Formats: sequence, C-alpha cells, structure tokens
Amino acid sequence: MLKHTQLNNGWFSNTRSDILSGMTVAIALIPEAIAFSILAGVSPMVGLYASFCIAVITAIAGGRPGMISAATGAMALLVGSLVLNHGIEYLFAATILCGIFQILMGLLKLGRFITFLPQPVMTGFVNALAILIFMAQLVHFKGQGWIMYALVALTLVIIYTIPRFTKAVPSALVAIIIVSVLSIVLDLDVNRVGDMGEITSALPLFHLPQLPLTLDMLLTILPYSLSLAVVGLLESLMTATLIDDITGTPSDKNREAKGQGLANIVTGFFGGMAGCAMIGQSMVNMKSGGRTRLSTFVSGVFLLILILVLGDVVKQIPMGALVGVMIMVCISTFEWSSLTSLIRVPRADAMVMIVTVVTVVATDNLSIGVLFGVLLSAVSFAWKMASISLNTRTSGEAAVTYTVAGQLFFGTTSHFVHEFNYEGDPQQIIIDFAHSHVWDQSGAGAIAKVISKYKALGKKVTVTGLNEQSTQLIDRIGLGLSGGHA
Repeated sequence: MLKHTQLNNGWFSNTRSDILSGMTVAIALIPEAIAFSILAGVSPMVGLYASFCIAVITAIAGGRPGMISAATGAMALLVGSLVLNHGIEYLFAATILCGIFQILMGLLKLGRFITFLPQPVMTGFVNALAILIFMAQLVHFKGQGWIMYALVALTLVIIYTIPRFTKAVPSALVAIIIVSVLSIVLDLDVNRVGDMGEITSALPLFHLPQLPLTLDMLLTILPYSLSLAVVGLLESLMTATLIDDITGTPSDKNREAKGQGLANIVTGFFGGMAGCAMIGQSMVNMKSGGRTRLSTFVSGVFLLILILVLGDVVKQIPMGALVGVMIMVCISTFEWSSLTSLIRVPRADAMVMIVTVVTVVATDNLSIGVLFGVLLSAVSFAWKMASISLNTRTSGEAAVTYTVAGQLFFGTTSHFVHEFNYEGDPQQIIIDFAHSHVWDQSGAGAIAKVISKYKALGKKVTVTGLNEQSTQLIDRIGLGLSGGHA
C-alpha cells in the first residue's frame, strides 16, 4: 500500500496539469534542440533524439521531479571542436563516458556539495540564465519585419491574459496554438520551426560508436567527457536547487547525478549528444503547472510523437510564438527583487551576485561564472573571518591574561603572534580561548610559537578555554596542552 501511495504521489498526483505542461515543453524543446545541434555541428536529429532520451530517462531515474533535462547549449559548446576535429562518432563515445563519470559522481555523493553554493551565487546564476535565454531569442528577429514582433507581442498578451479567465490549461500552450493557427490561416511570411533544420520522421535506433577501443581514443575523449560531466552536473544540480525553492519540496541530488549519467549513457547509444537540466524549459514546466515526474516523461514522449507523427505540423509553428514563450520565461525567471535589494545586502554579497552575472553573460559559460562567484564568496568569507583580537587584563604584578576573540587559522596567525608583549609581560601568562576556535595546523603552530617565545624568556604560559575540537586538534598535532600548561 505504501509503495502504491508513493508511486501515485510521484507520478499521478497532478496528472492533468502534468500532461498539458509536458506537451507545452515538448513543443518549446524542438527549436532549442535544433539550435543546439547546429551549435555542436551535428544534424538537428542528434539534438532531438538526445532531448527525447534524456527527458524520458531522467523522469524515471532522476532525483528532481518536474525538472526538464535535454540537449543544452552549454553542453553543445563543449563538443563543437570534438565533432569538427574527430567526427560525430567521437561525440557519441564522449557522451557515454560523460554518463559514466556522472554516475561515479553520484555514487561518491558529490551532489551534497551543491549546498556550499552561497545565495548570491545562486541569485547571480538565475539572473544570468534569464539574460542568456533572452539574448538567445534575439537571433530569431534577424531579417524579420514587424509581423514577427507582432506575433511575439500577441503571444505574450495571450500568456498573461488567459490565467485571468482560466487556469485549466497552460496559457503558453494556448498561445502557441492560437498564434500558429493564425499564422497558417493568414499565410504569414515569418520564420517557422521547419526553417531551422531538417526534421525527419525516424525513430532513434541503438548504435554502437564506430570507433576502435584504444588508449588513444580514450585520451581524445577524456577531457571532453570530464568537462561535460562537471558542467552538466553543475547546471543540473543548480537547476534542481532552484526548483526545490519554487516548489518547496526537496530533491535527491545524488540520485539526480546518477540519473543524469544513465540518461547520457543511453543517449550516446541512441545517436544523441550529451545533455543536462534546462532551466528555461524547467521554468516553462513550472509555469505551466508541471510538478511530478509525469510532466518530464510526457515532454520526452510527446516530443518523439511530434517528430514521428506531427512533423509536418510542427514545421509550421511560427518562431514568434516560441520566442514569446521564452521571453515569458526570462521575465519570470529573473529575480527582480535582487535589484532593489542590492543597496540593502552586504556589499560583498552584492558584488558576488554582480560578478556572477557579468562573468556568465560575458563568457556564455555558466560553470565559469559560478566558479568566479564561489571563489569571490570564499575570499570574502576568509577576509571577514581573518579578524582576531586580544584583550588583556592584569592580575596583580605576577600575571596577565589575554582573552582571544576571533578565529585562529592560517589567515590570522601572523596577527595573533604579534599581539603579545613578550618582553614586558610578567612571569605568568594566561591565554584564554573561551571566545575563539583553533581551526588548523597553522593556528596550533601559532600557539606553539607564542609559548616558545615566552619560554625563551623564562616565563610560564597557561592556555585555558579551548573547546573540545580545538583541544583534540592541538593534542593530535602534539603540543601537549591537555593540562593547559606549557
């Protein structure tokens, strides 16, 4: 009974909305999959097959219900040179090895490290993605007249008007249908999905990469596969964390890593390119009411149905409708409140968010931007922590007490050592660590150095107030302060 309940809650607790949102996502996936295929230098079908396989597999094996994974621009950027220099078979092999790496990362439970990402980095990540998604739509306006702008505007009007009357169906799906019908009936001269690349009605077939299994081949794909695994997992886990916040539900990050890996392995064997979570399509799914694994599963299956059965219809969908949907995603994804909060949050946090956004947009690489943001946060945190002070009080002429306030680690040891009045202090020195913590070997070594300086002058040092962890660290290193005297 419990298993049935869990299955129902995981798949069929939101059936109607999940099916409709999955269909909406599938339609929006097609032009992106084609565009990413072109970016990677492969046939549009490679991206479409990848999107189908990855969506279906992650729906079953992934750790974040409702998240959409498919072929992505970040992954396509990484494999362009591999395809150009070695051919598409190397792409399939690199995709399989990427999946193996991601499964290993999941088994090693590396997914938990996503919790180390500071909030300003997450906010910068989200805002940068919204900007990148918007910038990616601009290319579709090239060479187009006022009709294109009118269709985009009409799409947005429908998307934001429909919910005022009914939420029974996703407003984005209604907008795509209405604008498509209008475009076909009026025979408007605008770019359509079919203009982006050739769509063939063929099932993906099992395919072993036609490559010799040699050390040279493995060394060729190794750097690409490792980059794909890291970038794909980073984007997927960050997107999962964002959806956790939106839905107020947790996700299994290590299961997601293994699910992404399995999806990429299967994709590589069925003629697809590596992929990962897509924040844009995931937001379309969330905005359209999708919440469970069913929505992700439907997006993949309906995508295949569109290719096989409704290919001729899909080709007629005007790009203006899909661009309008993605602009809606940009508007809803961007953290507008982060702009007004810039003057309220600490300067360091504001700078981290801005640097993350600027770096991602400038490099068109999410992983580089996030890395810069994390490094800047770490430096900022270390700077804040690198503050230590010693307050002194004398007890008669025979003793002096130093009360240490702050964290003792490699960043504060130099200041700590120079705060003592070695020559002027009396014979008894008490160093009180009740308001401090010793973090590393450098901190323990600094205490030893202070004691050594006093001993050279024939003075006695007593160390008090060390907490349990600090005491264990110092005893393990072997300074012999268990009794408090040195």
